[in-house]
Amino acid sequence: MIIGKISRISGPVVHARGMEGIKIRDLVRVGELGLVGEVIEVKGDYVAIQVYEETDGLQVGEPVKSDGKPFLAELGPGLLGMIYDGIQRPLEAIRDQTGSFIARGATGDPLDRTKRWHFVPTARRGEHVSHGDVIGWVQETPAIQHRILVPEGVSGKIVTIAEGDYTLDEPVAELDTGQQLFMKQLWPIRRPRPIVQKIAAGVPLITGQRIFDVFFPVAKGGSAIVPGPFGSGKTVTQQALAKWSDADIVVYIGCGERGNEMTEVLTEFPHLEDPRTGQPLMHRTVLIANTSNMPVAARETSIYTGITIAEYYRDMGYDVALMADSTSRWAEALREISGRLEEMPGEEGYPPYLASRIAEFYERAGRVICLGRDKRSGSVTVIGAVSPPGGDFSEPVTQNSLRIAGAFWGLDARLAYSRHFPAINWLTSYSLYLDALQDWYTQNAGPDFLEMRRELLEILQKEEELKKIVQLVGRESLSEPDKLLLDIARTIRDDFLRQNAFHEIDAYCPLKKQYYMMKAILMFYKACQDMLSQISYEEIRKLPGWEHLSKMRYTPNDQTESFFPKFIEELSAVSQEAVA
Repeated sequence: MIIGKISRISGPVVHARGMEGIKIRDLVRVGELGLVGEVIEVKGDYVAIQVYEETDGLQVGEPVKSDGKPFLAELGPGLLGMIYDGIQRPLEAIRDQTGSFIARGATGDPLDRTKRWHFVPTARRGEHVSHGDVIGWVQETPAIQHRILVPEGVSGKIVTIAEGDYTLDEPVAELDTGQQLFMKQLWPIRRPRPIVQKIAAGVPLITGQRIFDVFFPVAKGGSAIVPGPFGSGKTVTQQALAKWSDADIVVYIGCGERGNEMTEVLTEFPHLEDPRTGQPLMHRTVLIANTSNMPVAARETSIYTGITIAEYYRDMGYDVALMADSTSRWAEALREISGRLEEMPGEEGYPPYLASRIAEFYERAGRVICLGRDKRSGSVTVIGAVSPPGGDFSEPVTQNSLRIAGAFWGLDARLAYSRHFPAINWLTSYSLYLDALQDWYTQNAGPDFLEMRRELLEILQKEEELKKIVQLVGRESLSEPDKLLLDIARTIRDDFLRQNAFHEIDAYCPLKKQYYMMKAILMFYKACQDMLSQISYEEIRKLPGWEHLSKMRYTPNDQTESFFPKFIEELSAVSQEAVA
């Protein structure tokens, strides 16, 4: 045990002396209350400590204690369905202890020590196991089987292993080295969990949101950023992705967000039904809540806690989606702590190492071959919201995130104010994963899926050019083909790209339905182009097909295969009747 004394207090940064032998990133307990902190600077026996709780009332001379270990996340059965703060304290347990507000120095076990889990072994006596091997499993929730992994630095032959009910503190197996294996393990949050190798992206994360799945997809194991000004829908977009994406596990990090928004997440998620299993969505979700009124230093840790939990489930062979809302608040925490340390500031006051910290975080995403004999593969997909002040995408956090992320989903305040959600600007957003996902879309969505996507984007780009002409000389000066293009572009915007996150049908759109919707729009557009030489455009605008297209997104998803082929035939028939 290393024991020193407080020598100086500067907001969330506390300085202490007499800490010989301590290391950077070691966990400490500060003051008589035992506030949780982490060493961020060492100069001989003089250290700077980042405290994760309010430091009001601390006094110079109070003790600082450390056991010489870094901050470790506790990993094991019971993570799913939990709500933690940034330093993995269980908020529901702390609420029962201290009431509505977290008392300073409050602690709680991240995982339930009293619950007994039914362990089913998959390894046998006499087998040699090492880091990453699966020795058994427990049914963590009805939706997820929790695989028990051999921790790092452990190997040997199994001497005893047996099926039964165990708590997390009881060993489930013993090796010939005398090492006991438990269902839980500890991991330093700032160190990526090891893998065999990363593998190329080739499968998209299906989100059920048309603008992402069709126009700007993100691969499983990829990364995307969602920058946007206040009120443009970042949080609602991320919540929709968390609810509907086809990831096995969801880790949602509320990093420095407003309390009312986080309250909405915490109250809504436990009542949501998982569309894949019919079970509560919380059965495959971990929530980390670190609101804006909580200590600023814990924001920085919350990001690392969340991605460590995501990597843990990835190592079991699951596809994990991590939502970080928002990374700008995390960067602001870095800036404040850097200022307290009197470091030389970089652009806009952020520390010079901002770019490397952002890169370290996003590069922990990936689709990988996991350690272990069975050669499992899993993925962590990172989707980070960015809140640039005033919607200025040239600020450092957005720019440094852009260099790393493979998909850019730029939110537009003008679209949000016009009630177009998701308010993703289709002219500025992009995805770098299209080439890698081309074969998957061809085989699973349709051979002409990407070609139709290209045609829709071309229409929207031509619409933007025509709008400039309309502003100068008016719509009436346009040719009839151009008027048709403007109207079909409005259909694409309003009836395809716009999606109601709170509608029972439109909130989620299967990929097959997206395919048929594109096909219907383009088929009707081409039919109208053919009719222009035979009837006036005013007659074309009276066709019932326009109204049919506006209602097709409300077709029940389970009727996609039966409804849309017939719907497309009816559109064609109506077009032919108009010509006749």
